[in-house]
Amino acid sequence: MPEALLNDAAIKVIDKTEPALGAMVHNNVGNGWHREGKLKEAIAEYRVAVALDPDNATPHYNLANVLYDQDQFTDAISEYRLAIADNPDDAAAHIGLGNALERLGERQGDNAALKQAITVYRAALEKYTPDAAPLDWAATQSNVGNALAALGGREAGTTRLTEAVAAYHMALERYTRDSAPLDWATTQNNLGNALVSLGERESGTARLTEAVAAYQAALEERTRERGPLDWAQTQNNLGNALAALGERESGTAHMEAAVAAYQAALEERTRELVPLDWARTQSNLGNALFRLGERESGTTHLQEAVAAYRAALEEQTRERAPLDWARTQSNLGGVLAALGERESGTTHLQEAVAAYRAALEEQTRERVPLDWAMTQSNLGNALSRLGERESGTARLEEAVAAYRAALEEQTRERVPLTWATTQNNLGIALLKLGERENSTARLEEAVAAYRAALEEMTRERVPLTWAMTQNNLGNALSRLGERESGTARLEEAVAAYRAALEEMTRERVPLDWAMTQNNLGIALLKLGERESGTAHLQEAVAAFNACLTVTETAWPEERVEEVRSRRDETRAEIARRTAK
Repeated sequence: MPEALLNDAAIKVIDKTEPALGAMVHNNVGNGWHREGKLKEAIAEYRVAVALDPDNATPHYNLANVLYDQDQFTDAISEYRLAIADNPDDAAAHIGLGNALERLGERQGDNAALKQAITVYRAALEKYTPDAAPLDWAATQSNVGNALAALGGREAGTTRLTEAVAAYHMALERYTRDSAPLDWATTQNNLGNALVSLGERESGTARLTEAVAAYQAALEERTRERGPLDWAQTQNNLGNALAALGERESGTAHMEAAVAAYQAALEERTRELVPLDWARTQSNLGNALFRLGERESGTTHLQEAVAAYRAALEEQTRERAPLDWARTQSNLGGVLAALGERESGTTHLQEAVAAYRAALEEQTRERVPLDWAMTQSNLGNALSRLGERESGTARLEEAVAAYRAALEEQTRERVPLTWATTQNNLGIALLKLGERENSTARLEEAVAAYRAALEEMTRERVPLTWAMTQNNLGNALSRLGERESGTARLEEAVAAYRAALEEMTRERVPLDWAMTQNNLGIALLKLGERESGTAHLQEAVAAFNACLTVTETAWPEERVEEVRSRRDETRAEIARRTAK
């Protein structure tokens, strides 16, 4: 027990005869308990103090601090407000109130609390001037940045995040590396976080490049020797910024640097020491390896990504962190599907389907509607690929159902380009179904889905995606044309392929250009077969020849031979018709 200045009997007398003095006695006893870490005892003494002298700001402030330390933020806020009411010029009480409001806002998703925190911090800045109390002023500016960044992360625009960046920059005017090296480094780290959030919402790479510089600056003082877990946290954050940069670039240098940063973080963020942080970094590492694997021809990085995600799931269990578990299951599904695309069997695709379905057990429509919809869409993709490789239509029917479920939340009004992408994917599944069925109903639905997609996937907005969707539309129209008399659908197919080739040029995407030339040739051949002249047949030969200029050295020989055979048969038909 703290050394008592007075015995219990004397304290009781003072409480009764001199309550203001008694309040300070109990306050001091509370301070002693607080120093010893006995927070319940400290709270009891401070409560006696505030009851004896409600107008004394000091015990209210001290009680608020202990409640804050115990994460009792709502009660702490009440006590800080009482302290400020008794002493409006107490800057420390304003800061404490701001901190409690900020933590409450972060923990409970309470945006109103975050907005109040910003107001309170800004009030405190009127008490702390940069010249009279430079480090306190800098700390408060940093707190303003933290609250703005938390609020900005929940809002659609960039205003709050831009203000957060400005607040951190102001803090760094007084938090210099020489005067407060660790505070300077922490603020650099937080500045990096805000810049990454901004960079993810803006085109270009300027903000992300600034974020990388901020994290690298932080690591000059946040060294592994001085604070290993802080160093690891900043390495992880640096990896996030580098990965975001890598997403926007065609090469792999930044993504490889992100992998190195995550691997460095894991040297200190061990499973034994900080299991959930270890799992998050494993998941981040999996994301970066996945992106690397997508850009390379082999499967090494994809296999490593699977291992990283599965490691993360050892600690990110459904019971402990259900939404993190679901997110990692969804990411695991993505990389397994990518592996399945590169292999002839169906094992990885089946595992992808299982992972997506696991994710949907926690990513429910009620809880996270857009995440649910994205996972439904990804599930549709995996089922569609499985359906291509299996006989029957069951998997393709499931894919169509998954895409249609996704579109219930991925509406055109809410996420227009995502809606269009899912419409395109729905079209692909419907086309495959239609090819296996005798009727034309599915093919008609595929045409409708592709045309819907093109309403948002415009040539101006996403030229190459527009072109690929035009190609897909051509495929559906061509299949319809095969089953119908007349030439209207085939003529529409030819028009769609020619539209695609306006953006899908040989210089830009040679293999896609060649594929579309082949598709165009097939549609022209079918048209020519229904007409007496040779004009469309000659155009078909030209399209097949164009295709072969690229594919003779790029496609498997059997596929190249199919194109040559069609071309030669078309030439023979032209010769037969002209010989009459």
